[in-house]
Amino acid sequence: MSDTATALDTFIAGLPKAELHVHHVGSASPRIVAELAARHPDSEVPTDPAALAEYFTFSDFRHFIKVYLSVVDLIRNAEDIRLLTYEIARDMARQNIRYAELTLTPYSSVIRGIPGHAFMEAIEDARKAAEAELGVILRWSFDIPGEAGLPAAEETARLAVDLRPEGLVSFGLGGPEIGVGRPQFKPYFDRAIAAGLHSVPHSGETTGPQSIWDALTELRAERIGHGTSATQDPRLLEHLAEHRIPLEVCPTSNIATRAVATLDEHPVKEMVAAGVLVTVNSDDPPMFGTDLNTEYAVAARLLGLDETGLAALAKNAVEASFLDPAGKTRLAAEIDAYTAGWQR
Repeated sequence: MSDTATALDTFIAGLPKAELHVHHVGSASPRIVAELAARHPDSEVPTDPAALAEYFTFSDFRHFIKVYLSVVDLIRNAEDIRLLTYEIARDMARQNIRYAELTLTPYSSVIRGIPGHAFMEAIEDARKAAEAELGVILRWSFDIPGEAGLPAAEETARLAVDLRPEGLVSFGLGGPEIGVGRPQFKPYFDRAIAAGLHSVPHSGETTGPQSIWDALTELRAERIGHGTSATQDPRLLEHLAEHRIPLEVCPTSNIATRAVATLDEHPVKEMVAAGVLVTVNSDDPPMFGTDLNTEYAVAARLLGLDETGLAALAKNAVEASFLDPAGKTRLAAEIDAYTAGWQR
C-alpha cells in the first residue's frame, strides 16, 4: 500500500460520517450472526464465524436474498432485535459514523411471531442507548420486502403509520426488483407520505432506468436506493441532477450481488460527472466483507478523491439525510473542523 493510500485510510477512519443505505439484519457482524445461530440451532446458518465468510459468498442476487433471509430467520424475539440493533451501533461508532438511517423490515419479524409493539420497543430502547452511550444517532427506514407482495406492503404501512416509533423517518421498498414492479406499491407509499414519512425505495439496481422513473413518478421517491442503471438514461441523469435527488450508491454491494461486473466498471463516475448528488454506503456490510470506511476508500480510488474530496462526499450524505437542520449544521461543521485540522 502506498503512503498516500495509507494516509487516506487514516483520514477516512477519523472522518465523521453519516450513512443512509444500510440494512438492519444485513449489518449483523459474524460474531453476532454466529451467536444467534448458536441460540437457534435449527438454522442452516453456520455457528463458526470463519465459516460465515464462505456462506456469505453469493452467486447472484437471488442467492444473496436466500442467504439474507436465512439470517432474518435468526431474529426471533425482541431480545434478538435489541441486541442486534445496539451491536450495529457499536460497529458504527468504531467507524466514526455519527448518524445513520438504518433500514429495517419489520414485516419479516412480525410474521415470525414478534409482536409489533415489542419490535418497536426493542429498536427504540437500542436507539436511545446508542445515542447516550455511543454517540451514534440512529433513525429508521421501514421497508417493504418486495418479494412478499402486497400483503407485506399493507402490513409494513400499518406498522409504520399506526405503531410509528419516534425514530422512524422514511418508508422504503427492498428485495428483488425483477418481476416486482414499483407502481403496484403506490397506495402504501401514499399512505406513508401522508403520515409525514419520506420516500426512499430501492430502484434500478438489477433493473433498467424505467424502474427509477417509476419510483420517482409513482412512489414520489426523495432518494433512490442504488440507482445503478441511471447512467443508461441521460434524461434521467439530468432529472436527478436538476432536482437534487440523491442516489444511495453501494459499490462493493453491487459487485457482490453481480449487479455490476467489476469496480472499475461501476457507474458512479458517470453519476458524479453528470452532477448527481451521490452518497456512498455499505448496504449489508459484513455480508459483503466491507464497511463504510472501506466504501469511502473505494470511492476515493474510483473518483480520484483526496481528503477534501472525501470530506465533500461525507457532507453529501449529511445534505441528503433526514437529520433535523440543526443536526445537519452540527455534523457538517464537525466534518469541516476535522478536515481543517488534518490539513494544518
